[in-house]
Amino acid sequence: MDKNSLYNASADQIREIAKKFKLPKDKVDNFLKHERIVELNIPFTNALGKTEKIPGYRIQHNSKLGPYKGGIRFHQNVTRDEVMALSLWMSLKCAVVNIPFGGGKGGVTIDPKSLSEEELETLSRAYSRAIYDIIGPDIDVPAPDVNTNAKIINWMTDEYIKIAKKRKEYTSKSIGTFTGKPVKKGGLEAREEATGFGGAVILDHLAKQLKLKPEKTTIAVQGFGNVGYFFAHHAAARGFLVTALSDSKGGITKKGTTATVSLDIEKVMECKNEQGYLAGCYCVGGVCDISEGRVITNEELLALPVDVLVPSALENVINKDNMKNIKAKIIIEMANGPVTPEAYDYLTKKGVIIVPDILANAGGVTGSWIEWKQNVETKNYTKKQGLDLLDKKMETAFSEIWSTMKKNKSTMREAALLVALARLMD
Repeated sequence: MDKNSLYNASADQIREIAKKFKLPKDKVDNFLKHERIVELNIPFTNALGKTEKIPGYRIQHNSKLGPYKGGIRFHQNVTRDEVMALSLWMSLKCAVVNIPFGGGKGGVTIDPKSLSEEELETLSRAYSRAIYDIIGPDIDVPAPDVNTNAKIINWMTDEYIKIAKKRKEYTSKSIGTFTGKPVKKGGLEAREEATGFGGAVILDHLAKQLKLKPEKTTIAVQGFGNVGYFFAHHAAARGFLVTALSDSKGGITKKGTTATVSLDIEKVMECKNEQGYLAGCYCVGGVCDISEGRVITNEELLALPVDVLVPSALENVINKDNMKNIKAKIIIEMANGPVTPEAYDYLTKKGVIIVPDILANAGGVTGSWIEWKQNVETKNYTKKQGLDLLDKKMETAFSEIWSTMKKNKSTMREAALLVALARLMD
């Protein structure tokens, strides 16, 4: 067995939990098997007219609950093993929030930054053609992921629909083959903020269970990109104190050891957009004044004495090297896998509550489900309608996991996996 295999590590983690809670081994082993693994050699002609074959994948893990669902990433380090692991976790994430999707994932092994926009479009359309026969609104519904976005998904959707019309297979549901589209092309108005919004909903319900008062609960958010921004925005709107923020170049918080006033999230983002980075953007109450704040590193942010720590950027940022510095009593995993297994065990034993990524950031795939739903049902959800539906799904998922945790005297991660596996193996 490859010790460096991401899929094997994921499968072992699930087997350990299944063994601990006495789940049937044969059912667990069967669940871990992928239903379809497609390896591609995508014909790609660059701007100089040279044609080459680019490695690509579409891996479909489990369709028990519905069509496969999962993003497409363009990255030079994409491998079959990585996509296998990610498709497995998508099965679990969809089951956690109980949406009618299975797990899938796709990828192309290329550095998209090395491509011109014309070449990027050529590759995107070529990938869409390569997977045409194994996707569709009732079969497999891809979405954006690392280094892909609404523009790329629009190219893929357009290519798919061209082929469907040529083959006379086009229906009104065909637009629902991809999610993450531009709003004017069938996308969901609430999709951009769905992940961060969903995380804020989970925070709200967790605080109620723990009897925390939002106006006295301090939060540090590491990673002030799309997810971190919308999480901070909606957390602050619910009355929580977002007292520290960071991006890849550093962060900001109030001078001194404690902060009791929330940052002005909108002004911080406005300042960041103007200067290109976050450090120096200490904004409170509509005023930005760095003399009242201090610039900190990402490592310093992780070690702040806040109530809630929210890693929203990269995996493995909380690890054996810094786990003993963590002072927060709650960690909400808005990034995928931000806490390493070793750090997770250490912090859990110390009494830290860790809300797992498959629940915390599941607002993203739930938003994708709402977009798909409006496409296949030929409806149109307003931003408010989309967020209201998302709120209900996240609240229900949290309640089920919380009660499962209490019943089994488990961690939230274990409870989330138990809820998911119950749906996927019954």
